[in-house]
Amino acid sequence: MLSAKDKGDSLSYLQLIEVAVVSTFRRAGVSLAKVRAAREYVSKQLEAEFPFAEYRFKTDGKDLWMDYAQIEAGMGDKKLLMASNKGQLAWSDIIGRLQEFEYESDGIAVRWHVAGRDENVIIDPRIQFGAPSVEGVATWAFKGRWEAGETLDDIADDFGLSNSDVLAGLRFEGIDGAVGRGIRH
Repeated sequence: MLSAKDKGDSLSYLQLIEVAVVSTFRRAGVSLAKVRAAREYVSKQLEAEFPFAEYRFKTDGKDLWMDYAQIEAGMGDKKLLMASNKGQLAWSDIIGRLQEFEYESDGIAVRWHVAGRDENVIIDPRIQFGAPSVEGVATWAFKGRWEAGETLDDIADDFGLSNSDVLAGLRFEGIDGAVGRGIRH
């Protein structure tokens, strides 16, 4: 049987979020074995098809944790479940949250700050059909206009954005727009 990858199918938004979350865990130093254990535990125990997109996780760089309140309402954010160790419970105020993702009230990750929280570039399936965007404008539009020779000022003015917003989109597209034409001082 061919996998989706073998057939050339694209990833769904939730699959893409899962890949991004795993990448974030790996950059934080969490082993792939612990990531796999956490995913299998939460998927089985909570019957979640895309647990990393459906639930909020924290990491201390070694293990993956969840606020127990996501599972048992009314427990508050003080009690944690170690998803990477078969649901062991703990108390902590220190474990860090993943900051790149915003979640809906039902727990689904809907907005990914793909360039980090310091940049305005997001991926949201409800905006630009999930294409990376800044303030509702796809980053590819900035790139196309830049490559056509337009100035930063003209691009920003046409979209009603600041130069820094356009620069963020260009940086995401691999273009250093600060070097070159049309920058207001």
